[in-house]
Amino acid sequence: MGAMTQRVVTVGIGAVTIEDIVAVARDGATVQVSEEALGAVTASRALIDELAGDDVPHYGVSTGFGALATTSIPPERRQQLQRSLVRSHAASSGPEVEREVVRGTMLLRLSTLCTGRTGVRPEVVRQYAAMLNAGITPVIGEYGSLGCSGDLAPLAHIALAAMGEGTVRDTAGEPVEAAAALAAAGLAPIVLQEKEGLALINGTDGMLAMLALAITDLRALLITADLAAAMSVEGLAGTDAVFAADLQELRPHPGQATSAATMRAVLAGSGAIAAHRTTGFTRVQDAYSLRCAPQVHGAARDTLDHATLVAGRELASAIDNPVLTRDGRLESNGNFHGAPVGYVLDFLAIAVADVASMSERRTDRFLDRSRNGGLTPFLADDPGVDSGHMIAQYTQAGIVSELKRLAAPASVDSIPTSAMQEDHVSMGWSAARKLRRALDGLERVLAVELLTAARGIELRGETPAPVTAAVIAHMRETIPGPGPDRYLAPEIEAARVLVASRALLAHVPAPTEHVRDT
Repeated sequence: MGAMTQRVVTVGIGAVTIEDIVAVARDGATVQVSEEALGAVTASRALIDELAGDDVPHYGVSTGFGALATTSIPPERRQQLQRSLVRSHAASSGPEVEREVVRGTMLLRLSTLCTGRTGVRPEVVRQYAAMLNAGITPVIGEYGSLGCSGDLAPLAHIALAAMGEGTVRDTAGEPVEAAAALAAAGLAPIVLQEKEGLALINGTDGMLAMLALAITDLRALLITADLAAAMSVEGLAGTDAVFAADLQELRPHPGQATSAATMRAVLAGSGAIAAHRTTGFTRVQDAYSLRCAPQVHGAARDTLDHATLVAGRELASAIDNPVLTRDGRLESNGNFHGAPVGYVLDFLAIAVADVASMSERRTDRFLDRSRNGGLTPFLADDPGVDSGHMIAQYTQAGIVSELKRLAAPASVDSIPTSAMQEDHVSMGWSAARKLRRALDGLERVLAVELLTAARGIELRGETPAPVTAAVIAHMRETIPGPGPDRYLAPEIEAARVLVASRALLAHVPAPTEHVRDT
């Protein structure tokens, strides 16, 4: 076989996709700008140059910004105006934002620039593409965006780096001065002209990048939740009858149907369930955390589908203020407001918290001898001497409690800024930041459930479904089976790594349409 070809993402006048964002943000795909886009950018810049030469005030071209929009700026000071805008707005603070988020944000700002609606020069477009390809990642603090007038501070740090100022990380992840990183890549700092500083900082790109990454991760985690729930049904001597297709059709939510079908596929051929059909199940009805898993996971899936629809619309947007219209007007607008993205980010955090809460309840059932269908207390090897998975559930409970706090919506808050000019803001960036933390929590909660379900199935000693057997065998390559108490934290981390890698999903049969090839 030949060498693997590096993926190339072409940024044109049309929208980039969620898959493009993941490829560039996480996998280092090469970025190229289409000739069509460069043509549109060149044409739009000619319009800005024309407007810059007339006597009429144009926001961001010949005036100040925000509450200073009535201040006229003479031509000889307009480069300073753009430079000052970027420097003053690069005001973030706090922990450093993850590399993948910064790269995704850079790609999305580049995508908007390529629509020909912002009025930047082709040199600016080429600079952003070249920075991505050189692995130059501006250092951005977590705090600074209110999700309105764009993700101002994060985008300003990126623009600052393109100017050769501020701190970036190089391809090795080392912090270096932006000027040195540009020079090492054979790039010169850009000198911003009229409108360009404003065009570089006015968009929802940061929160949208985090939404795109979250959509990708949550699709896989919801299949993992179906897998874990199915294994828990098997390990707790439950029934699969409630997942029958005709029962699901009585309530035709598409996500519910997909979750139930996935659980049926995982449990197909289970010797344990078949045996209990003959000998009798231990309960007349299973608890809600088992019986209603498709309803909860399905609702999360449907919420995710709505978020994906919103993300697609936002990816097709050209967000700037002011913006160039098709007929060449430069018009102020409110499209930078992050409410559409902020809402779905908050919706997803609610769904994540609920899926994790149900997972923790299934784990807890395994550990209570009065509810686990004849297994040992806490799945301990020698109860009393051993504590089994008792404290693993404590870890889950601590995470789930935090996820409930993270489910409180950020988008209902607003703090007026810019001398009351920006008197309602979306807080979409904050919604995105907490969703990333929530997804990390869900990943860990599901890892503990998988760990516990596998142990419960093995202790029960009945013949599992072929999918279950394959998943447990995969886990046992790095995680030992039941036995006396061991140092448990490394086993939880090993299970988390398996969840994060999506390796266990290779054993899950159709339907797998929600796992994207990223």
